[in-house]
Amino acid sequence: MTSKEARSVIDLNKFLNQRVRVKFSGGREITGVLKGHDAVSNLVLDETEEFLRDPEDPYKLLDQTRTLGLIVARGTAVVLISPVAGTEEIANPFVDATS
Repeated sequence: MTSKEARSVIDLNKFLNQRVRVKFSGGREITGVLKGHDAVSNLVLDETEEFLRDPEDPYKLLDQTRTLGLIVARGTAVVLISPVAGTEEIANPFVDATS
């Protein structure tokens, strides 16, 4: 490998053909089946669904989704990539549940 070749910090090959959740700068979140990627985290996702946000509170995700299908996501906009399998939602320990 030459010094000018880009290398990825994370090995996404182990998540190929698996459902992943992706968060973008700006707040959008999607899930989809990872079909491909490159060294700068450009992603190709299939069977993609976007989580809709509450119009009253843009920080709150709704249970509603919209189908996007096959997409190419630009790596510079990607903030987080995580596998869907093997993860579960837990209560936030920093939020007071009584308020």
